[in-house]
Amino acid sequence: MSIAAATILRLFREAGSGFVSGELISRELHVSRTAVWKHINGLRDAGYIVEAIPSRGYHLLSSPDILSVDEVRDKLCTIRIGRQLVCLPETASTNADAFHLAEAGSEEGTTVIADAQSGGKGRRGRVWSSPGGVNLYCSIVLRPAIMPHEAPQLTFLSAVAVARAIEQTTALKPEIKWPNDVLINGRKAAGLLNEMSAETDGINFVILGIGVNLNMTPAQFPADVRSPATSLLIEKGLPVNRSQFAATMLGELDRLYTNFLRHGFGSVRDEWQQRCNAKGREVVVSEADVETVRGRFHGIDCDGALLVRFPDGMVERILSGDVRVV
Repeated sequence: MSIAAATILRLFREAGSGFVSGELISRELHVSRTAVWKHINGLRDAGYIVEAIPSRGYHLLSSPDILSVDEVRDKLCTIRIGRQLVCLPETASTNADAFHLAEAGSEEGTTVIADAQSGGKGRRGRVWSSPGGVNLYCSIVLRPAIMPHEAPQLTFLSAVAVARAIEQTTALKPEIKWPNDVLINGRKAAGLLNEMSAETDGINFVILGIGVNLNMTPAQFPADVRSPATSLLIEKGLPVNRSQFAATMLGELDRLYTNFLRHGFGSVRDEWQQRCNAKGREVVVSEADVETVRGRFHGIDCDGALLVRFPDGMVERILSGDVRVV
């Protein structure tokens, strides 16, 4: 986006529901009124609906559903997360981009958002379908002063943040599936993938990768999708504003992360367990589609491992596998 367009959008935001005079825009940009008109038409070409009334000026009626720095930042209220924001029209992987930025010394909270991904990936190297114009694909750089074995706890922060954002923007009731899926009506709407750079005695950085199916239609899902998938559009019946969802989710993650740094994993763990789809139910854990453990969900421990309780009272700690509620 050009500096002129960003300036005009800032003036619209500052005016709220009011009008912005052509004279004010002209002064801010140091251009003629004719040039102002050209910039307004440029915004219209980009999808912004701008009303013009003689003697009153210009009024922004609506914005396009684009994931730009200006659109997201305008709605963002955070301490750390997203203060450094990168928005890309397309990339291979936001996780890879964020990893490279972290290696180069980017500040904590740096967030990479892409409109589309050509190489999106999920857990265990599975493909994450990432078409353009419909979803949220983002990755966040964190630099917590914790030990490497504690890093999986951050996945649970991401899951709770996504669940909160879904509730706030749609009134849908998401559930969380161990370890890193967010479900709506039993179907996967979001997935999380963390990657880490660490030494023996500490973490250099963690990348939180978050993919949320916002406005995908049934026809856009791959035929070979591994588990039943859905989107907020399918479940709600109405499209979701992507920049608003991104800002809401990043805001919730910022609050959760701040609380995590101050008080530890406890409160996040409690909320995650309350939201878990397996709470109080029997589960089956499988590896490579072969059942390995069957028992009753008994929560997660301080490292995020799944706890399964057997009829004899014994509890087994599960570190990996696919979990299905019976």
